[in-house]
Amino acid sequence: MSEHTPIGLENPTAPISAVTHSGNFHLDETLGYVILHYALAPDGDLRGRVMGTGPDGRLAFARTRSPERIAAADIVFDVGGRYDPATGRYDHHMKEKPLREDGTPYSAAGLLWKDYGMAAIRSILKNPAPEPEVAAIWQSLDRSLVLPIDLDDNGVTKMGKLSLADIVSACRPTWDTVELYGPDAAKTRETEGFANAAVAVAGHLVNMIDRVRASLKAESRVLAAYAQAEDKRILLMETGMPTEKVIFDHDLPVVYVVSPAAPDRWNVKAIPPVRGDFGQRVSLPEAWRGLDGATLASVSGVADAVFAHPARFICGAASRAGALKMAQLALEIDAAQAKG
Repeated sequence: MSEHTPIGLENPTAPISAVTHSGNFHLDETLGYVILHYALAPDGDLRGRVMGTGPDGRLAFARTRSPERIAAADIVFDVGGRYDPATGRYDHHMKEKPLREDGTPYSAAGLLWKDYGMAAIRSILKNPAPEPEVAAIWQSLDRSLVLPIDLDDNGVTKMGKLSLADIVSACRPTWDTVELYGPDAAKTRETEGFANAAVAVAGHLVNMIDRVRASLKAESRVLAAYAQAEDKRILLMETGMPTEKVIFDHDLPVVYVVSPAAPDRWNVKAIPPVRGDFGQRVSLPEAWRGLDGATLASVSGVADAVFAHPARFICGAASRAGALKMAQLALEIDAAQAKG
């Protein structure tokens, strides 16, 4: 994260001009523009600012190769041949590239994320969040989104087909655009392509931030529920949410998760031995396999039992108490079978 106050963040109302290069564009500078939009002027029109139809908010943005315009801009990224954040310069194409602590070369997006990412996250979040949560979201996206862009843009590892980089590339005009439409129309199509790419990248960034926020919230609730559990093998959740990641990240000995699935349905889900696997640490009883309704209720002894999947990884009851009882019985049955 930034070790200084980046340009534009010290005064939230001062006008800021930002420049990147014109011509062929990539995910690197597209995300860089999106980061600056949310960090400095989220009230502006993300697409309209590129197209010159505004409103800009306080951020003036241009794509140019003009040395004069580059020199005059407050923030310059992915062009200019300098990395000097104190003066708003964020290029990474020099022989001596700016590097992460592990030696990975930064992209321009990575450099801007380092300085402006926290401000962008605060702007995107619907509700104010404490700084530790903002920092955790920043760290998660730095690892899952920004680092792969650094690697791709510097020719270390390609992001591959159907990645965000591929989506941005698909927004670029085709090679024969000038031939088909002429230079003026080709330039307009290039600008429209960048604007379209920025909208797509912005949507992805907003969605990722919201998903990480929700994941952190789920982690807090899962750990709290685990701390309150009498039997640490049964995790009772009062609200449905992702639990498997937290269980494996924290090496919890949870075997079954009991949680609501609908107003009149509570499920028992078996945790796999390995995250994402199809197996179960403890499968649901063989005698319940594929049964439902009155038959399952009779066999299981749980009056409101509703179903048991043939693959023995999930079952359910109409009530919280019923589902919890099914989880407890499943463990008792497994323990009895283990004793022989």
